[in-house]
Amino acid sequence: MNVLSCSINTLKGLYDISGVEVGQHFYWQIGGFQVHAQVLITSWVVIAILLGSAFIAVRNPQTVPTASQNFFEYVLEFIRDVSKTQIGEEYGPWVPFIGTMFLFIFVSNWSGALLPWKIIELPHGELAAPTNDINTTVALALLTSVAYFYAGLSKKGLGYFSKYIQPTPILLPINILEDFTKPLSLSFRLFGNILADELVVVVLVSLVPLVVPIPVMFLGLFTSGIQALIFATLAAAYIGESMEGHH
Repeated sequence: MNVLSCSINTLKGLYDISGVEVGQHFYWQIGGFQVHAQVLITSWVVIAILLGSAFIAVRNPQTVPTASQNFFEYVLEFIRDVSKTQIGEEYGPWVPFIGTMFLFIFVSNWSGALLPWKIIELPHGELAAPTNDINTTVALALLTSVAYFYAGLSKKGLGYFSKYIQPTPILLPINILEDFTKPLSLSFRLFGNILADELVVVVLVSLVPLVVPIPVMFLGLFTSGIQALIFATLAAAYIGESMEGHH
């Protein structure tokens, strides 16, 4: 009972995470809702970059690939490999989802370091990478949870829920708790790493404006790419696990 109570409290905590704030924020009031405008603005920029890149990639494919076409084909092949490795032979329908997660997080993370968000002044707060906000990472984590539940139910029907009493019914509370900790770990890992990276760069720039921050910024770019890969790999692994029933 204690574990079940803990799982309920964990779910409530995940719901309340959207209220977490670090610093000041800029909001839009739409009807009776308060919308986090900073996240929407930067997310729209990232989406525009991705849509523009996709348009360039498919508008004029060549029999003999150009350098840009080779690059986009390599990215697609990389996403397919990640999906196939983690999900298995039934990976095909999940490539768009895993690819969207990876590319959105990757471009969002890099936008925090490469785009001059600070030159855009807001009434309150300042613009930053979308993944620098806990609301974005929680939303991505919850989408992943919905995806692996859907994958398991579509493959096994209601028999999917038998996994909670395997290998023994005694583990039922722990298996339920596991489904709550997955989105928590996904969201906090991504949010914490991106926020920490941007804070370190800001502090170093304020203390030592020349030379020293540059290596840290390059390290941040590398770390940002790794975080996108980790998130996409774990999302694919959770989907593959729900379809196969392995732990």
